[in-house]
Amino acid sequence: MHLKRWLTGLIALPLLFFFIYRGGVLFYLLVAAGSLLGLFEYFRIVLQPPEKIVSAPTLTAAVAGLLLIWAAHIGSGQAMVAAAAANMIAGAIIVVAQVGRNPAALETVKKQFQGFLYIPLLLAFLILMRNSGDGMRWILLLLCIVFSGDTAALYVGTLIGRHKLAPAISPGKTVEGSIGGLTAGLLIGLLAKQLLLPALPWAATIIFCLAVGVVGQLGDLFESSLKRASNIKDSGSILPGHGGVLDRIDALLFAAPVAYLCKSYIF
Repeated sequence: MHLKRWLTGLIALPLLFFFIYRGGVLFYLLVAAGSLLGLFEYFRIVLQPPEKIVSAPTLTAAVAGLLLIWAAHIGSGQAMVAAAAANMIAGAIIVVAQVGRNPAALETVKKQFQGFLYIPLLLAFLILMRNSGDGMRWILLLLCIVFSGDTAALYVGTLIGRHKLAPAISPGKTVEGSIGGLTAGLLIGLLAKQLLLPALPWAATIIFCLAVGVVGQLGDLFESSLKRASNIKDSGSILPGHGGVLDRIDALLFAAPVAYLCKSYIF
């Protein structure tokens, strides 16, 4: 598994950096693809028979999610709100139209609302960040913190992990792994800060790295709780050694809005 994990990373990272560097429509397409794949994996996790993975509610979430991310790309907060409102109204229409002959319709739409907020909305903060001042550098700093924290948590937990972090959610995660992940994210984040954004204050950067690390681990645990409830190990298999797209971006989903808000209102 570890060899596949590293090989996938070595292949995917240059492509990821290329899309981040180019920005614009290319970065939108990257985030949009992540939203579509993430939503599909999310619905695969949470929907149970007779709920269908491909249905009116899930397709509505996919389309509204793409519109919301495009609204973020063009910098229109009003359009983002309109896309979210349109999704809510469409969901209500689906419930009213189907609930009499499909008792699962309401439950499906409730899960759709959660998925819409969880994936497209949170991913849209990456677009907002990339299109802001020094956006490319901030995105790279964020990824350095999240990815190094993920990797360190895995290997530290595997090597010396003894105390379970959240056994009811993810028995494999340990306190030692969590601390190792936060430490690695802090150290790599400070190094990346010096290379990418040297003018940032050290004290604020330390707080930023720790905040991103903590919410990133929360995102990981949240996705694990979804999989645990449905007795699923991985969200998918598209990324050898990593699982699915949602397994790879679960920490980033929670870290992105925190990073954007810190960039916009603290730094």
